[in-house]
Amino acid sequence: MTALARQRPSEIASPGEYLFTWKDFAEIAELLYAISGIHMVEAKASLMYSRLAKRVRALKLPDFAAYCALVRNEAEIEERSAMLSALTTNVTRFYREPHHFDHLRTAVMPRLAKVARSGGRVRLWSAGCSAGHEPYSMAMTVLEALPEAPGLDVRILASDIDPRIVERAAACVYSDDDVEPIPAAARSRYVRRSEGGWTVSDEARGLIAFRTLNLLGDWPIRGRFDVIFCRNVAIYFDDPTQTRLFERFSEQLNDDAQLYIGHSERVSNPNLTPDGLTAYRRRSRRG
Repeated sequence: MTALARQRPSEIASPGEYLFTWKDFAEIAELLYAISGIHMVEAKASLMYSRLAKRVRALKLPDFAAYCALVRNEAEIEERSAMLSALTTNVTRFYREPHHFDHLRTAVMPRLAKVARSGGRVRLWSAGCSAGHEPYSMAMTVLEALPEAPGLDVRILASDIDPRIVERAAACVYSDDDVEPIPAAARSRYVRRSEGGWTVSDEARGLIAFRTLNLLGDWPIRGRFDVIFCRNVAIYFDDPTQTRLFERFSEQLNDDAQLYIGHSERVSNPNLTPDGLTAYRRRSRRG
């Protein structure tokens, strides 16, 4: 329980339709941390209330104490998933932080294209893929540099902790506003009209495997990666969790492989050296 929750456990954390005390906030924050590693600070109490009040209402519960009792039950997998979905922020767009895709296309893909064309294995990972904008942007960038990628051993893993957002990403349906940031050449080649909006071409979609994955849990992954995108994810973790996450990424990267992170994130790891704006390269294990 947080210091504030210990001092004033019964006081209201955020006013609203349902009673929401600091004790309620602490219980949900601690459960969220245990499940996902996300560190929710007390300043986010109003955000927690506004996001979860909809769940309290939908479940016809009298207050947040009843909601806490519900999600404490480990058997309530569906509601825990709904809580996680409500409290995670899925702000994303195609080609977000475009300098990363420029760097991938010009500095990384020429080497990886040679590997793939010689029969080698190339693997990329969108860790925290949200609604799919990032891995589809990665796929389109790969295809620009390596049009024959669908016929080679080139694959992109797209993972997120939220099964609902993974399902949405795999569905691949986007609005006019969604596709607007896609460069014109890529949009004309890899995006087409579909029922309900826009979708990405089969050749781009075919490169991607979507999975639900908790970055703090086990990674049932075989082999290392040549590129990992994990952007604006670590900012939700406390410092020890961030440190361990970047350690695990460094272990999961091939020598000279690339890690891209968010604009407000920083890596402090001896095996990862800066290689462009919020980009890092895995040092050789050969020393």
